[in-house]
Amino acid sequence: MKLQRVLQYAQTLLSQSIKEGEIAVDATAGNGHDTLFLAQLVGNEGQVFAFDIQQQAVTATMNRLTEHGVLQRAQVILDGHQHISNYVNQEVAGAIFNLGYLPGADHEIVTQGNTTVQAIEQLLSLLKIGGIIILVVYHGHEGGKEERDEVLHYVRSLPQKYVHVLRYEFINQKNDPPFIVALEKVKELPPSE
Repeated sequence: MKLQRVLQYAQTLLSQSIKEGEIAVDATAGNGHDTLFLAQLVGNEGQVFAFDIQQQAVTATMNRLTEHGVLQRAQVILDGHQHISNYVNQEVAGAIFNLGYLPGADHEIVTQGNTTVQAIEQLLSLLKIGGIIILVVYHGHEGGKEERDEVLHYVRSLPQKYVHVLRYEFINQKNDPPFIVALEKVKELPPSE
């Protein structure tokens, strides 16, 4: 056995959770790599909802999907992931976040802990039993450690009989290597008070 790198492991988890014909969410479309991967998993009968606050990311994602002939499998939405429930009301099989900034773009525009937590809360209510939410946490940039800490504080508070929370990381790498937080919904969460 060989240890999978962070992004490989994220894809392995998603491919175990998402089947053809299901709904998936890319909460941070970026350059469209994850959106394309999800579109391939859901097939022609499924649907991917991809979100980004930057037009550059929306355009790059749509171009990538078009190049691979799967644009019809996705809705690429210019909006923050904290508004997921405004667009998605079906059961979701899996979702992914890449926290941080858009590679090759303005490093001042970054994901924020509070909106990420709002998005996770919405996705947990939509997620099927056995569904997975993956957070790839990049925290080496300005504001990254604050977001990391806010997200970790939230996911640690999730009740274990409803959501299993995994952290996957290489602990001997330098320069704030990214790590994964995976949330698996194992039981319907009670309504929040």
